[in-house]
Amino acid sequence: MSFKTIKCTELEDNIFKLIGSDWMLITAGSASSFNTMTASWGGLGVLWNKNVCYIVVRPQRYTYTFLERNRYFTLSFFHEKYRDVLKFCGARSGRDVNKTKETGITPLQTGNGAVYFFEARLVVECNIIYYQDLDPKNFIDPSIADNYPQQDYHRMYIGEILSVKIK
Repeated sequence: MSFKTIKCTELEDNIFKLIGSDWMLITAGSASSFNTMTASWGGLGVLWNKNVCYIVVRPQRYTYTFLERNRYFTLSFFHEKYRDVLKFCGARSGRDVNKTKETGITPLQTGNGAVYFFEARLVVECNIIYYQDLDPKNFIDPSIADNYPQQDYHRMYIGEILSVKIK
């Protein structure tokens, strides 16, 4: 089954379920050198008159280095039968294992050189337009700091959505 490109406004998924419960793979880099990681934090919306997504990645994650060196990234969403792939990609570092080889997922490349996966059911391709490190001084709700016992605060990336592909 091949992908079909749709407009952002044609997306019918519940974004809260899609990201928070179903999870996604954030992938950055090029076909010759990339990393992917599982995430369940992020969002989609409109900002600066653009359709955007935001993701947050901790600096110790291997994917962070690829986001810092590349302008494009993808969010890949899968059917439930790929839950073990998502668990593996969230628990293992690409520094230590080849995630695609270990899980059997097949990398593909967008026209911009971003990497996504053939097995995905939905792919969002993005261009980084802004980033900022989260600052604990700005946590109005002090319980948010409980997410950072090691004070390893996320970097937030805002990406302009370039394309949405579905199967």
